[in-house]
Formats: sequence, C-alpha cells, structure tokens
Amino acid sequence: MSAPLAYELRFWPEFGRLLTDTRFWTPAHPSEQSDRRRPVLLIPGFLAGDASLTVLAGWLRRRGHEVRQSGIRLNVGCAGRELDRLGTALEAFEEPAVVIGQSRGGTLARALAARHPDRVAAVMTLGSPVLDQLAVSPSVLRTVRSVAFLGDIGLRGLFTNECRDGDCCSDFRHLLKAPLREDAPAVAVYSRTDAIVDWRACLDPAAEWVEVDGSHCGMAVNAGVYRVLERLLERSEETKCNR
Repeated sequence: MSAPLAYELRFWPEFGRLLTDTRFWTPAHPSEQSDRRRPVLLIPGFLAGDASLTVLAGWLRRRGHEVRQSGIRLNVGCAGRELDRLGTALEAFEEPAVVIGQSRGGTLARALAARHPDRVAAVMTLGSPVLDQLAVSPSVLRTVRSVAFLGDIGLRGLFTNECRDGDCCSDFRHLLKAPLREDAPAVAVYSRTDAIVDWRACLDPAAEWVEVDGSHCGMAVNAGVYRVLERLLERSEETKCNR
C-alpha cells in the first residue's frame, strides 16, 4: 500500500468542497422527462451501513431518482447471503436499476450485475477491490481477520474464514470474474492515493476505469466522483430511451 493512512483525513476537505458545489445542491432535474430517471440501489462499504451513503442518496433524489438502500447496518456479513438478499431488493424495482457500491459494497454491486443482467442498467464501484478482496492496508486486514475470527466462534451475522474459500461464497467469487452485460455501462472508480485499498485491485477488466483524486473513505462525498456518476446515469438513461 503506497499511500499513508493519514491520507484518509482528506475526507473532510473533500466533503467541504462538495458542499460548496452548486451542482451538488441543484443537479440537473428531468422535469418534464422525469420518467427517464433510473432507480438506484446503494450498497455501503466494509464496517459501514446505509447511513454512510446518505449524502449520495440525497443528491440522487434531488436529481429525480427513486433511491433504495441496502438494509445493511454494518457490512460484515457473509457475501453469499448478502448477495441473495440484495438480489431480492433488486427484483423489487419496477425496472432495471443502477447499482452503486462503495468499497466492499462495490464487490457486491459487481456480483449483482453479473448475476442479474436483466435487472441492472448500470453499475459503479467506488474503490472496490474486485480483483482481490484482501488487497487492503495492514490495519484493515487485521480488522477483517478479527471479524472472521468472531464469526468462526459463532457470533451471528458475521462472515467467517470459510467465506474466503468455502461453498457459501463460491458463486459470489465466480461472479466477480464473470462478464457483464455489454450494453449496461460499468465504471470502476479508483484513486492512486487510496490508503485503504490497493488501487490496482479496483481495475475490473469488465468496467471502464476512472481515476479520481481523493481518499478511499471520501469517495461518496468527492465532487469528482459525482461528475463521473452523472455521466454514467445519463448513459443509462439514454439506453432506456433507445430500448
């Protein structure tokens, strides 16, 4: 990991810059064409819950999207079980949705897109180690191992060491490498100064790679990410109109 952990303190300046961006408060709204907006499913990162994506959810709603969150309070569950539950949430939308996930949530978003190609209109991963889920900083890796140990001894709701190679997550691991639907845009956002995840592990070969300048924790409040997301949403809406 090249970036020092102190780089993650940039979250607050990133958030501050976003709050001074007029396009954040008044995003382009469809008005007469409100039926063009895709619904969106948001999935938080490791050790985070839906509250961590509140700012992003608010911006999406101001833009005219129906937004649903994952129902995850703390993203430390077995990926195989979470994938099944999120698939049910995805099916509840009346039409194909855009799925956005941060960090570990992005690996779940990517797997959802591969498992449900007819229900996912576009997918965006934010600093998500799709190529190697353990390509993280030493401190985060210690936390992962601690959670797995607690799961091993029977604490409910946590992933275990079996999840890495066992049957419970075999489909999830396969889906991280499976092809994605060609007409559904996919974007993998990464930062070379990410101090939590090795940026190289974020370069999903099935997605368009977009580099931003910022921290790992701040990706959901980074103005540059919102610009990238705006373009992705527009592409997904164009696809909807052309079908």
